[in-house]
Formats: sequence, C-alpha cells, structure tokens
Amino acid sequence: MCLSVAACGQAAARESDPTPGPNSSSPSAAQSVPQAHPQAIEPVAGAAAAAMPPPGAQAGVSVGPPGRSLPQPYSDAAVRQQLAQSGMSASTNQATLTPGGLAVAPIDAPAAVQEVIAAGNAIARLPYRYGGGHMTYEDTAYDCSGSISYVFAAAHLLDRTVVSGQLENWGKPGPGKWITVFANAGHTFMYVAGLRFDTVALAETGSRWSDRSADEPDLKTFSVRHSPGL
Repeated sequence: MCLSVAACGQAAARESDPTPGPNSSSPSAAQSVPQAHPQAIEPVAGAAAAAMPPPGAQAGVSVGPPGRSLPQPYSDAAVRQQLAQSGMSASTNQATLTPGGLAVAPIDAPAAVQEVIAAGNAIARLPYRYGGGHMTYEDTAYDCSGSISYVFAAAHLLDRTVVSGQLENWGKPGPGKWITVFANAGHTFMYVAGLRFDTVALAETGSRWSDRSADEPDLKTFSVRHSPGL
C-alpha cells in the first residue's frame, strides 16, 4: 500500500510526464486518447464479450513467451458482460459497486460522469505500475494519477496526462456534486457518484473501485478539487 501512495508524486513528472504544456489543447501525438463512452454501461443480459477475470482477481502483467498478450483496458462488451452477471441495477444518483469490483453508473448522472465510470471499469482491475498511464493512455498498468488521467481523458475532462501534484490545481476548489478529486504531491484519488476510485483500493480488493471512506490520517494535506458543473 505504501508503494501505491508514494508513486504518484512529482518524481513521476520527471520520469513519465512527456505531455504538452498547460496551454496545449490536444494530447501528445504519441498518445492515443481512449474512446469516450457516451452512454452509461448498464447490465444487458446475454451481451457477448471476451472473458474478464473472476470477481476479486487481479489482472497481472504477462512475463510469458514472446507474443503472449499483455493486459489492456477491457472492452465495453467485456464490462457489459460482467455487469450483467452481477445482477446489479442502477440507482438514481448513486453509483453501485458490484461484487466483482465494477461500478454501475447512476441513471441520473451526466454523460461525463457516465463516461468516467465506464472508463474506470475498463481499467479497474489492471495492475499498478509506477508511471503507468503516462507515456500512453492505453497501457498495461496504471499508477494513481495515470488512472485518473485515463478516465478523465475518456470523458474529455483532461487533454493530457497529469501527475498528482498537477491535480492539486485542476478544476475548481472544493467537492463536486458528482466527482471530487483529492490530490497532493504524493498521491491522488477521487470519488465518483459516491464510489472511491483509487490504486490503494486496488491493492486491498483487486479493483480500483471501492466504497471506503476518505479516512487518511493526512487527509488535510490533500487539495480537494472538482470539475465545473460536476
């Protein structure tokens, strides 16, 4: 857990943040922006999909023979299948956590929030790696700020990857109605429609989504931010 907390600070910016400056309006040419998810992913019985790991299982980076595929963000179809198997239904304004560690978007959530949740599901169980998600959006593992960069890019809330220290000044100060980001120089996590999205949760449960509270002993050192309107 300590590794997860310590790996998203300014050191990551020096090693893994080759992104454009603050005035850039588009991601680096070396990056491929994740596809946006304009609709909420809701359980659909019988949806065909590639297999996902069983509930509670963590995806691992392959070290097998050349040619063996590495973990990648899961497809919408794979996520749909897992949500359908969970039997969970969407609530009105609160995200629902499935037993397998995925999030069901609230019915009344704005499109951007639905997109954040859908993108979060795509990488929820991918492994942690220091600097993961900074050289490219589509990665085999993600650190804390790389995880948030991925889901925010999918929802068009960011146009480049950022480290946790940069998220200290992202958006507007204070909590948001739907999305609240906590960030300091060493770590970042967020709440989306009531669920926590965090690499520490990944270490504890096998998924970045959890329902744990923000009870860090150093919580006062975190800047609290939100996207305007969200």
